[in-house]
Amino acid sequence: MVYQDGTRHADRSASGGLRVPVVFDNLIHQGKIPITIGVFVDPGSREVNGPDKKAFNRSLEYDSLGDHYVQFLMSEIVPEASKRYGLKLRNDPTSRAIAGGSSGGICAFTAAWERPDNFSKVLCWVGTFVDIRGGNVYPSMVRKTERKPIRVYLLDGLNDLDNQYGNWPLANREMEASLKFMNYDYRMDWTQCFHGSKGMSASLPDALTWLWRDVR
Repeated sequence: MVYQDGTRHADRSASGGLRVPVVFDNLIHQGKIPITIGVFVDPGSREVNGPDKKAFNRSLEYDSLGDHYVQFLMSEIVPEASKRYGLKLRNDPTSRAIAGGSSGGICAFTAAWERPDNFSKVLCWVGTFVDIRGGNVYPSMVRKTERKPIRVYLLDGLNDLDNQYGNWPLANREMEASLKFMNYDYRMDWTQCFHGSKGMSASLPDALTWLWRDVR
């Protein structure tokens, strides 16, 4: 399972964070999800940004439509992780999921949308389905395109962003309606959360259990 903005989601000690490895360990031990390898990927940056600066390439990599990013994952990142750690990963899309929040969330959806033969499961919270790099077209595209073999979990908050690029709750409502119209295997959870990962943190165990419910 690939996570965008990986460093902070892989942090086991982050207060209020997702602490994905801890959640994975608990759910695997309880038999609620299969044994799952987490691949945590950060967006590209430049040395001049420094380690504490916002990643320079994040919006370009995550908000852009098309298959460039998923090709990068499957041709470089996943093979390198497998080689470096001696992994023997299952080679079918039902055994692969991809996750992210905000721009990382639309990135996860785009990866599965473009290559459902690589990823069949999407975990997306406070997804940026607004007009930053054209992501606002997805609700219409979903309605006009033959249903793809992907399962989608979405989470958003009623206090999410509203700015010049769009209204995040409204955009996610439109995605929810389009997925429902096309009879996708999807789930939408609404909270009171603001933009960020706090809402997802509380819901992550339940969301992962739902996403992986038929894989053991």
